[in-house]
Amino acid sequence: MITLHNITKSFGTLQVLKGIDLHIDKGEVVSIVGPSGAGKTTLLQIMGTLDTPDTGTVYIDGIDVTHQKDKDIARFRNQHLGFVFQFHQLLPEFTALENVCIPALIGGKSKKQTEERAKQLLNELGLADRAQHKPAELSGGEKQRVAVARALINNPSIILADEPSGSLDSKNKAELHQLFFDLRDKFGQTFVIVTHDEGLSKLTDRTIHIKDGLIHDDNGKQPTDDGQQSTDNGQQTENNAETGQEESAESHT
Repeated sequence: MITLHNITKSFGTLQVLKGIDLHIDKGEVVSIVGPSGAGKTTLLQIMGTLDTPDTGTVYIDGIDVTHQKDKDIARFRNQHLGFVFQFHQLLPEFTALENVCIPALIGGKSKKQTEERAKQLLNELGLADRAQHKPAELSGGEKQRVAVARALINNPSIILADEPSGSLDSKNKAELHQLFFDLRDKFGQTFVIVTHDEGLSKLTDRTIHIKDGLIHDDNGKQPTDDGQQSTDNGQQTENNAETGQEESAESHT
């Protein structure tokens, strides 16, 4: 599903990522943890095509997304990836329904089809009666659920979340965490979540520990029967394997 090979990234003289090799299977819920400044968010942004690595390659569904034109990668991102951020990033002038619709309308889908899908998602997330409310009229938990609905509107295969529950109280945090697993079970999506929340990381299928720009530990908790990473002259492809779970590259073990 997602394969990263030798990812490095620097900002000026500061090298944030120092050679990341990672494979994530379809349907996994994976948490990325580590101290502030370890490179977690940078890695997530590169994985989500929001930033580019200095070296290395990112494959999503077997497609090299690091060497495409901006227009092509924007289309790919819109169709295949959904994002949930710590602060909901809802547009304040639009209603919940309108905010959810935006990615689909950008992708060229019809307004009628998009609104029907958005209403369905809001209903499934318990927000049917909040569809016409603007963000200022919603609670913190409601805003994050609207953001999740927006991430789901184009039926992406991957959801990337950066500290999604960081601004929520304990009740809304627990509900959001459970929602991720419910969505995985219902839609089969892959979730990659950057978090400082130990409770969430303990629930996920795998916890990837990053420190000083390197993977120091990749704890797999549930073996899968999906793909495994392989390398041929620096190119990586996904092949079926019994374990369905890839350890970090030798340089990080």
